[in-house]
Amino acid sequence: MNGPLPGRAQVPVLALGDVLLVTLQGELHDGTAEQLQQDITSRIAASGAAGVVIDVSGVDVVDSFLGRVLAEIAATAGLLAARTVLAGMRPAVAITLVELGLTLPGLVTALDVDRAMELLSRRGT
Repeated sequence: MNGPLPGRAQVPVLALGDVLLVTLQGELHDGTAEQLQQDITSRIAASGAAGVVIDVSGVDVVDSFLGRVLAEIAATAGLLAARTVLAGMRPAVAITLVELGLTLPGLVTALDVDRAMELLSRRGT
């Protein structure tokens, strides 16, 4: 099967130099989250990206599945020598993740995309 399934939204993965920027908006369905994980992994491998910024400022709710997918994206990116920064997390989302017991290992957080890009650039990315 090539490309996303009909009716399933695809999340754009934009390249900004050697950093991939992913902006999540609204509710992310499980299939879309899995496709995003594959897309990011493929883009890192193909481009040699050194960093990934995932902007979650447009996300109101994070469930345990999406939390695990975000942690897996960071782990996979790390194996491919790219660092992942989660940007723009809302307080309610942070509280929910803590209540679910999800610590998101491998993910560094930043208040917004600009600060995420600064974090990656300061670390030699």
